[in-house]
Amino acid sequence: MADVERGKAGKNTVQPVDQEKVGWTCPQCGRAFARRNQSHYCGQKPKTVDEYIAAQPENLRPYLQSVRDAVHRAIPEAEEKISWSMPTFWKSHNIIHFAGFKNHVGLYPGTEAVEEFADRLKEYKTSKGSIQFLYSKPIPLELIADIARWCYETGKHP
Repeated sequence: MADVERGKAGKNTVQPVDQEKVGWTCPQCGRAFARRNQSHYCGQKPKTVDEYIAAQPENLRPYLQSVRDAVHRAIPEAEEKISWSMPTFWKSHNIIHFAGFKNHVGLYPGTEAVEEFADRLKEYKTSKGSIQFLYSKPIPLELIADIARWCYETGKHP
């Protein structure tokens, strides 16, 4: 088993994995992880937002589609693409990303957006440049649209 690391010249180099540090190896793709049953994506990385959403568990797809629709309505001139393995809205640069996880939708508008909307984000978990919206609560689509629009209009982005 091997890991890919960045070498001195910025090129990827393959390094052996210390089997004593590996807690679990995925039986489908063979990747090794420190944590048992680490959540990850085994197959080909999606090339489009449609492929990304289709690859998610069926019960999570409506949440992801609603976030996608809200952002698209807020900034219809933005293009969709996959960047950093996440659905991304783009117009000459990345504007905002989102991603599906086991218990939440992650929104990645960047640090400045999280600071700008801090008053409206008090009930959500945030960290540097990211916001978590739990599936167990209503997803605040209007807030997401406002954040996306602000990122686009100000040029502040992740």
